[in-house]
Amino acid sequence: MESPAALPDSAPIAAASGWWAVCLCADWCGTCRDYRVLFEALAPEHPGVRFVWVDIEDEADVAGDLDVETFPTLLVADGQTARFLGPLLPQAGVLSRLIESLRSAPGGGRADPQAQAVFERVRAAHG
Repeated sequence: MESPAALPDSAPIAAASGWWAVCLCADWCGTCRDYRVLFEALAPEHPGVRFVWVDIEDEADVAGDLDVETFPTLLVADGQTARFLGPLLPQAGVLSRLIESLRSAPGGGRADPQAQAVFERVRAAHG
């Protein structure tokens, strides 16, 4: 099994903008395995966004006390603030629209504390 990591093509550009799209999944989940192909294919379509795959069983410390009940669960952050954390339909178009809507919206207020904590652990592990 591959180790979870940022996709190489998106990492250099994303470092400048700071945006992150993080998929929290599990290798045993067939939906996650199918979605991973779509998730990775989306990276080149969103320059400036760092795509990271986190297997919550292999990286339980990154997920922390977050109870992931529905796969896939996505975290989108602007580099400083978690802007979205929740389940998402496993369709490339849905994630693409979410990223675009968050990137075009003015920076939100305070992040959900649990989402922010997960993002900070992801950033520390994959930054």
